Amino acid sequence: MAERYWLFKSEPTTYSYDDLVADGVAEWDGVRNFQVRNWLRDDIKAGDKLLFWHSSAKPIGVVGTADVVKDGYPDHTAWDPGSDHPDLKSTPQKPIWYMVDIEAKLKFPEMVTAERMRTVPELANMTVLKRGNRFSITPVTAEEYATVVRLGSG
Repeated sequence: MAERYWLFKSEPTTYSYDDLVADGVAEWDGVRNFQVRNWLRDDIKAGDKLLFWHSSAKPIGVVGTADVVKDGYPDHTAWDPGSDHPDLKSTPQKPIWYMVDIEAKLKFPEMVTAERMRTVPELANMTVLKRGNRFSITPVTAEEYATVVRLGSG
């Protein structure tokens, strides 16, 4: 199966790229959007590459790369009423929400900001740059991934 590419968004005050580096491998939990859940459950696989985006910050943009190291599996945080994102309709017997495990790979010397990305013709159709996009995970083409990595690597 061919490698796929994704962009994962996180607020750095909640979970930053540095947090991922410190953790080594982390569960990508707490997704409560059905389209993104479907990607996590069905499409995002170990070996896929991702861009790590810091959102709700100034500036916003990609700060590094990571790899998916474990295919989608039920998000147990939904069953925990004390978690940040409980959904008690989800149970171990009938899970609704899914997560994957990711591992940090390359931290960029400087963030590739959304503002900079908007000036690069190869990124003109990138989902994250489209007005109104609210998904926490979006698909990325191989060309978009390579372009952002080139920009981030200096």
